[in-house]
Amino acid sequence: MRGGDPDAALHYLARMIEAGEDPVFIARRLVILASEDIGNADPHGLPLATAAAQAVQMIGMPEGRIPLAQATTYLASTAKSNAAYAGINAALDDVRREVTPEVPMHIRNAPTSLMKDEGYGANYRYTHTDEPEGMNDHYLPEELTGRVYYEPKESGTEATFKERLDRWRAEREKRGG
Repeated sequence: MRGGDPDAALHYLARMIEAGEDPVFIARRLVILASEDIGNADPHGLPLATAAAQAVQMIGMPEGRIPLAQATTYLASTAKSNAAYAGINAALDDVRREVTPEVPMHIRNAPTSLMKDEGYGANYRYTHTDEPEGMNDHYLPEELTGRVYYEPKESGTEATFKERLDRWRAEREKRGG
């Protein structure tokens, strides 16, 4: 399915079904593939795979082969990106190496007046009213300035994300953030 061949994907799905593979296991693998290998290139893949998994559990076999085939052919045929998967792995690597500087004061919640007095949330800019067209501030700790975890691919829907994030990141860099 990663290679984009729905015919081969159906062939191997049929082999797994005929060999007695647990259809719930097959559906689970489809859900994983939808996130790991397709991701934001086609955000419809995950709900479709999840719905197929639920359908298999609800209707069982042999009819479960139909939603499995639908999800298999969709996921095999759609755009692919592992950028979200790679991004969370990179962020987890930093956290596991204890690269965890203090959260910037301006994005900390200030539920008490004492916290407000100490600077929590000071100068926070609300995206929807202050900067509705873009990333308006620096949200990572200062020590991580310039760190990029999510690098969208130029594939499917994610190409739009890439274009927008590239523009926002360039604008933020011009402002020195």
